[in-house]
Amino acid sequence: MEIEDFKGIFYWEWGHRMIGRFIGMSILLPGIYFARRGYMTKSVQKQVLFIASVMGFQGFMGWFMVKSGLNEALMKEVGAVPRVSQYRLTAHLCTAFIIYAGAIFSAAGILRNDKLAKGTYPKHVADMINSPVLKQLRKYSHWLGGLIFITVLSGGIVAGLDAGLIYTEYPKMGEGYIPPKNELWSDHYVKPQDKGKWRNLLENPVTAQFDHRTLAEFTALCTTGFWLYSRRLPLPPNARAACNAMMLAAATQITLGICTLIYMVPISLGAAHQAGALALLTSNFWVIHALRKVPL
Repeated sequence: MEIEDFKGIFYWEWGHRMIGRFIGMSILLPGIYFARRGYMTKSVQKQVLFIASVMGFQGFMGWFMVKSGLNEALMKEVGAVPRVSQYRLTAHLCTAFIIYAGAIFSAAGILRNDKLAKGTYPKHVADMINSPVLKQLRKYSHWLGGLIFITVLSGGIVAGLDAGLIYTEYPKMGEGYIPPKNELWSDHYVKPQDKGKWRNLLENPVTAQFDHRTLAEFTALCTTGFWLYSRRLPLPPNARAACNAMMLAAATQITLGICTLIYMVPISLGAAHQAGALALLTSNFWVIHALRKVPL
């Protein structure tokens, strides 16, 4: 690696750290100020404290992840490429999404409670949301959110293993839709202490990519089913728009995933695919909040 190449990586990392610290201070300092002034309810104070705590842990996880790639022996090997642990990378990604989810739901709750306190929340909308007809849809929205989140985390494993470079075609993986069994459940990843092939799920690039593909396809199928089911129910405009947005985000994300794969994971498409995951999760948060019961 030339010094100019290193400078590019350094400034990306430096910028990432500075933005992270800025976001942390943007939560912590105003949170302390508003809490001391009595501008936040006890519930909001707990939410802000939770977000700030996870952000502190996120900083630790970032350091812990980077540390996993600082292998002195590897640095002495000519042509070696340092790699961070896929486990720590995925944990770092997980905490980032938890912080984001906490901020989104906290802000959405504050806005709704403000309307309720002022008496400006439309009663007919509240009646529609509180209708027993939407009970199942409300439950499914949470299940779907969990499925999307698991799929995103499986993408973290794929990224950590560079598994997107193993099979670069779609819908097949090589000559079939499922890779050979000896590739999926390779003995190479079995540890002497447990002799379990389950490590293939988290350490074998072939299995990691297959898992992510399968989860993504199942998520897209479930999102489509959720959207079709929502079309049959009476929804207020905001909830209807949220369901439509989630369906659009899922279609866009599956397209981005396929393009990222067949073009061998260029940085631009990889970043767009990650942004698409955030957009899909955000649309699901919107659906969950839009369907949340309104206290009257």
